[in-house]
Amino acid sequence: MRDHPLFSPWISLAPALTIIMVLLGASLFYAVAESVGYVSVIGQNEINFSAYRATLDLNSEFWTSLSFSLWISIASTTISSVVALALAVWLSERRRNMDTLALNWNLAFPHLVWSVAVLLFLSQSGLFARWAASLGFITASDQFPILVRDRFGIGVILSYIGKEIPFLTIIILSVLRSQSVGYDVVAENLGANRWQKLRYVTIPQVLPALLAGYLLVFGFIFSSYEVPALLGVGYPRALPVLALRFFLDPDLRARSEGMVISLIITLIVILVAVISLRIGERQE
Repeated sequence: MRDHPLFSPWISLAPALTIIMVLLGASLFYAVAESVGYVSVIGQNEINFSAYRATLDLNSEFWTSLSFSLWISIASTTISSVVALALAVWLSERRRNMDTLALNWNLAFPHLVWSVAVLLFLSQSGLFARWAASLGFITASDQFPILVRDRFGIGVILSYIGKEIPFLTIIILSVLRSQSVGYDVVAENLGANRWQKLRYVTIPQVLPALLAGYLLVFGFIFSSYEVPALLGVGYPRALPVLALRFFLDPDLRARSEGMVISLIITLIVILVAVISLRIGERQE
């Protein structure tokens, strides 16, 4: 009886999925309508694509913001993945029974709280700058390196690295601890050294999970607003920050360009999520 189609998990999830799809569908419909110039608040009911032309113009700020968002997302995710892989391998080999409380503790903090901490510690008027001045390494706080609110997004990247390394480490570590130790034993019996075991045994084992986690983290960072808004500068700025700037423009007609940018962000994130799901299905 439980094998009957009516007992499918989709049936159980139908009420929640219906609510989500209705809300998501309404939001997308509203975004698409405003992106083509249908702004009923100001009585603008004629469909046009001027917002798309203005946004995708080669001289538009959109392309600078897109490049900046891609730079932040790729740099943060790549560095986090490499460090997480090394940390997970070390924990798996050296401290198999070691508690991961420190990793879970980090995950409890929202990204906004973590970015505020980065600002307090790494800004030119922050704690590290004051400690460096008091110890004589620098004579004034403005000599401290500009690590936050810089045009290269260093502070943004550091904030994301601090948050995403524990997340990716837990993913990789869970895969490593679920694997049989027989693979390592066989590799050692065949004369493999540590680096050969890492290349031919460990990395192939964790690669599907690592790629899926990489894409999820990339999509999250690419679409996030709060960290680049707090630790970034006025130019260049991340795509979500640029979109909000159009939303807050006193001229309500500018909201159409903000909706165009939001739709582009949504499409990119959906594409990344689909690729991540495909990788997860292959892993199973």
